Amino acid sequence: MNGRIDIVLVNPGDRKQIYKDLDKDYSAIEPPFWIAVIAAFLRNNKFNVVILDSNAENISPDETAEKINQINPLLSAVIVYGSQPSASTHNMTIAGKICKAIKKNTSVKVAIGGLHPSALPERTIKEESVDFVIEGEGPFTLKNLLEVLRSEGNDYSGIRGLWYRENNIILNNPRAPLINNLDEGLPIAAWDLLPMKKYKAHNWHCFDDIENRMPYGAVYTSLGCPYSCVFCCINAPFGKPGIRYRSPELVVEEIGILVTKYGIKNIKIVDELFVLSQKHYMTIVDLLLKKNYDLNFWVYARVDTIKFENLTKMKKAGINWIALGIETANPEVRDGAEKRMRVKDIKNVVREIQNAGISVIGNYIFGLPEDNLNTMQETLDMAMDLNCEFANFYCAMAYPGSKLYDIAIREGWQLPK
Repeated sequence: MNGRIDIVLVNPGDRKQIYKDLDKDYSAIEPPFWIAVIAAFLRNNKFNVVILDSNAENISPDETAEKINQINPLLSAVIVYGSQPSASTHNMTIAGKICKAIKKNTSVKVAIGGLHPSALPERTIKEESVDFVIEGEGPFTLKNLLEVLRSEGNDYSGIRGLWYRENNIILNNPRAPLINNLDEGLPIAAWDLLPMKKYKAHNWHCFDDIENRMPYGAVYTSLGCPYSCVFCCINAPFGKPGIRYRSPELVVEEIGILVTKYGIKNIKIVDELFVLSQKHYMTIVDLLLKKNYDLNFWVYARVDTIKFENLTKMKKAGINWIALGIETANPEVRDGAEKRMRVKDIKNVVREIQNAGISVIGNYIFGLPEDNLNTMQETLDMAMDLNCEFANFYCAMAYPGSKLYDIAIREGWQLPK
């Protein structure tokens, strides 16, 4: 792999704007695992790759464009994800500014991909200063696009998952197939291409050791979610609900690299739903116990996927925080399989987790379609009663890629621009 850089993968972020001075002490800086995995996949396919983490470096769109101009790759790709699914849409404002700056200040072609562009590919290519939109997961589409660009061709018609222009007409190809073998498609991330000393865990994640929030790692063990909650957009890049797994052995090998090479203790498991398949997550727990690492994990679960008999082992492996999608107190408002659960069932689950020595983040949503002032008061009362170690209160938002967005468009509800 000699010569010109083929691609610069850009992680957009706007910490200066969002956090102002709070950024110095309070906000977390998460490594962009998805970008690092795409980088590893492309590198394994013999492409020269650079990652530019504008978020971690805290640089402006113009500074980002200047760095890309100096590197002069065949392609720059802004990949728009966030620390949770909805953050992809939040990040579109700064991602758009970065794309604009690259187009204005360089001659490099610009692609944009990620969750929001996959949910609204046509709108994205119309509104943003880009040459290409990647619809779907991305690795295969980027690989095939780079092959065409390397050959100095301009026939993009065979590249699945690509939106592009020809004679000012917007064209798109069918989606790329989903990655079948995640160990191959999601190899161990290219951590060496990231500014690993800049990442920092959330303050609550490190309440027991608040002075040591750095370094910080984030790892996927699976992709997608089998549920289709009305407010959630997680499956937008995949085109349908479903979950696919990396092998527990590969996951633990990757965690081992973070521990031994980068001295990482604090790790986020990014999966939308880590605590689901007992065979998968408990194999990871058992393998970690054999390694005897001293780790501090946080993971996501649903109230109805927690199995009490596993909690002690999970705690021993270093799972110190579970983020629970509690959402609402009212079963008529609540979505999916967990509808059967009543407040007393939820309280029982939370207390069992806490009794195992694991802290709970309660995630609550106000303003779901069936909500009214009474049901929202029930949710607040429940949150006060549960008194989890940390709580997130969200306003229901119709994010692109969610069923709620489709409902909002159909009903003509006014949405933010």
